[in-house]
Amino acid sequence: MADQIKSLDELNEAVSGTAAAAPEAEAPREPQRDELGRSYATGKRKDAVARVWIKPGSGKVTVNGKEINAYFARPVLQMILRQPFTVAGVDGQFDVMATVKGGGLSGQAGAVKHGISKALQLYDPSLRAALKAAGFLTRDSRVVERKKFGKRKARRSFQFSKR
Repeated sequence: MADQIKSLDELNEAVSGTAAAAPEAEAPREPQRDELGRSYATGKRKDAVARVWIKPGSGKVTVNGKEINAYFARPVLQMILRQPFTVAGVDGQFDVMATVKGGGLSGQAGAVKHGISKALQLYDPSLRAALKAAGFLTRDSRVVERKKFGKRKARRSFQFSKR
């Protein structure tokens, strides 16, 4: 009973503000690396899911065992993959090994970009602010709308004919 009264007194002090309750500062984030010095993250976009490992290196990017130029032939998709490095200011400092499944090439490029961003933030937590400000740590939730019954596509109706 005495410990309940004590806790009630502490509660009243906290509510009234008489206790010196300094706001707790967030603990600094710790880098998350495996025994080989790599950071791992999963990136997603549309129906594509990418598993991404990054480690310090010369900037070599392999996706599903192929070079970035061979897998993503379009320069726009290659640019999408390099965006997290340019925003974080670490161009050419990390090697990337990614496996990606599902979706098309555009969705896969977005998934790898999301995975690279998350892995960079886990490898070096000081890069989080720049990546978060650019919006690279947020999963793009836009997906294809499902087809509804009584419609030709998701929203397109069948052609109407009066006669």
